[in-house]
Parts: sequence; C-alpha cells; structure tokens
Amino acid sequence: VPQTLPGPVTDPSELPKWNYDGSSTNQAPGDDSEVILYPRAIFKDPFRKGNNILVICDSYTPAGEPIPTNKRAKAAEIFSNPDVEAEEPWFGIEQEYTLLTMSKWPLGWPENGYPGPQGPYYCGNGADKAFGRDIVDAHYKACLYAGINISGINGEVMPGQWEFQVGPSVGISAGDEVWAARYILERITEIAGVVVSFDPKPVPGDWNGAGAHTNYSTKSMRGDGGIDVINAAIEKLEARHTEHIAAYGEGNERRLTGNHETASINQFTWGVANRGASVRIGRDTEKQGKGYFEDRRPASNMDPYVVTSMIAETTILPAA
Repeated sequence: VPQTLPGPVTDPSELPKWNYDGSSTNQAPGDDSEVILYPRAIFKDPFRKGNNILVICDSYTPAGEPIPTNKRAKAAEIFSNPDVEAEEPWFGIEQEYTLLTMSKWPLGWPENGYPGPQGPYYCGNGADKAFGRDIVDAHYKACLYAGINISGINGEVMPGQWEFQVGPSVGISAGDEVWAARYILERITEIAGVVVSFDPKPVPGDWNGAGAHTNYSTKSMRGDGGIDVINAAIEKLEARHTEHIAAYGEGNERRLTGNHETASINQFTWGVANRGASVRIGRDTEKQGKGYFEDRRPASNMDPYVVTSMIAETTILPAA
C-alpha cells in the first residue's frame, strides 16, 4: 500500500507507524478494526525507483501487542537474545516456487496434459526445458536493485518450477529479505499475467515438490572443531523433529514422502551429501571439519521468521 512521505528516508526509525483495516483481512474484529504497522526494514523500490522504498512491517494491536499472525515479533526476541547474537547465526534459504498460468496449470505444460518426464529441466536451457526465464531474470535483477542479498537462481527439477537463494543473511534479516523477495516476485508475475505458487506439492504424482531448504551455521560451527558443534545441533533438531515439522509449512506431508529428494515426514535422518535426508551435511563441511548444514524439511510456503528462529532457538539456547 503506497504512502507519500515529505522526503527521502534511509532508516526504519525515520518512518511513522501506520494502520490498516484488520477486519478486511480477518486480523481484527469490525468494532475494533485498526491494526498498527511498525516499520522494520527498508529496501530500494525496483518498480518506482528514485527515492522510493519498500518497507517490511509487522503488525500490532493499538495496545502494542503483536497480533497472532505476526511471527516476526517472536523471532526478533530470539535473535536479540545475547547468546544467539554472540553466535552470529547465518542463513541461506533456497526458495523454490512454481509458475502457473491463469488456469493454475504449470507454465509451459500442455493444457490439461503433461510434459516429458523429469530429467532435462533442472538448470536447463531451451524453449522445451525452461519456462518463464524472462520472469525469473527480471526478479533476480529487481532483488539485486532492492538490496536483497540474493545469491543465485536456477531452474528446478519439475518443469515450470524455479528457485532463488537468499543469503548468507544474519539473524532476523534472513526473514525480512525472503519476504521482500517473495513480494517482488508476486509483483513481477502480476505484471506478466502469471501466477506464482508456493505450494509444496503443486502437481500430485511423479513430480518433485517445492521446498525452502534452509542452510545454517553459527560462529562456533564456522570455527575450528565446528563439526562437533554441527553434530550436537543436529541431535537437538532430531529431538524436536515433530515440533519443527508442525511449523515448517502447510501441506508439507504431501511433499515429504521419502521420494523425490525428500525424507519421510515421520522420520528424522541426516547424512553427508544425502539429499534424501532431513538434514544434509556438505562434503566440504565434512572435509574441513567446520562449516554449515542444510535443513531440507521446510516447505516452500514456510514462514522464514518461524523457521530461522526455531532453528536458532533449538540449536543455541538451552532446552525449555
């Protein structure tokens, strides 16, 4: 929602709080409908350019309480914990998504039909393999302009499906950047007359689902002897597997089947270079004895504030 300011702004603290009608979004009752927006992060606006900005906000009641859908507030508490801050948690999030036609069928697929089997589409080139590259490239450029720490893009295994990566980003900024990147993608697909889906299994059957693999490290993991810290963190994640799965996205049970490069939703597994595991340790991390690991469980529609803060809380803070 656009707002006009008297002059250029460079920091969220310079922005006023704003409000909207929460009864229109099912976030407040009609007889007390105001929801207050608190500005939290600023990005350059790739659509209007100039001094225009995009602002990430979170939502509160007039009394200053976070509304139930405000997941950023709890994440900010966790990331501002001195023990978490001291570990400088880095995140790299691989956001997969599917481009659909207005009839909600994957882009490039025959109408009411199916393309050839998966195989040639991953990181593919050519009009019969890559569908929607103009949209994907426009999104990449827009995110770079905005100042989002976007680190790459690629075509995914299912035709019409793509991925962008955000990070490494520290703490709460990972969630801010993923949400801003999703917003920009929605705007670009709107211009193109295409629908973007973050559903974790947009097409049933023998097709890959869509995830948001979350790469993670702490200062201790990146230092000498970090592999021992990584192994201990993975054990902590295993102990809270059910709790994490419940917060890792809607419809994830349709994706985490044990097939199509996933682990079963009911069983926690980990391994080196194993893309069929819940958590993967890379070969470089194993070889160097330090580095990062990848939580492959989050669904493409996960809330990055929830996932990143849960991982930090589970692996850094003492068990409740």
